[in-house]
Amino acid sequence: MMLPDIRMLVPHSGQMVLLDRAVSADADNLCAEVRIHEGSMLAGETGVGSWVGIEYMAQAVAAHAGWLALQRGEEVKVGFLLGARKYEASVPAFALGSVLRVHVHRVLQGDNGLGAFECGIDIVDGLVNAATATVTVFQPHNVNQFLKDGNVG
Repeated sequence: MMLPDIRMLVPHSGQMVLLDRAVSADADNLCAEVRIHEGSMLAGETGVGSWVGIEYMAQAVAAHAGWLALQRGEEVKVGFLLGARKYEASVPAFALGSVLRVHVHRVLQGDNGLGAFECGIDIVDGLVNAATATVTVFQPHNVNQFLKDGNVG
């Protein structure tokens, strides 16, 4: 299956799109890829700190929501990262030159826009489960109304 450019799936722009491409997607899952290089956002001398893995996961969740929206013929909407539970990284940094696969699996989705995803990051040709977490998100039906008065309807 050919997936759209990642920039069509996430409501980010420019350098804030940290993922390089979507690899696969279905109703409850998405796998995205990111290559770590010197020009990567937040890269240091040896790579990107593993703490950035939470944002990779959040953007993969956003890409999943974007992919689902496009499947329904809707526009991609803004969502919010509420938090991450049990974030564990088995490496201090994602090394320069490495390729990461970010996997997200939807385990809960409420009609009110709240969702939870089990997430993991594998290093291609390297460590499986280099980072894991449960990520909680919120996507209001009307983001402008929500930002204006907190109304989730």
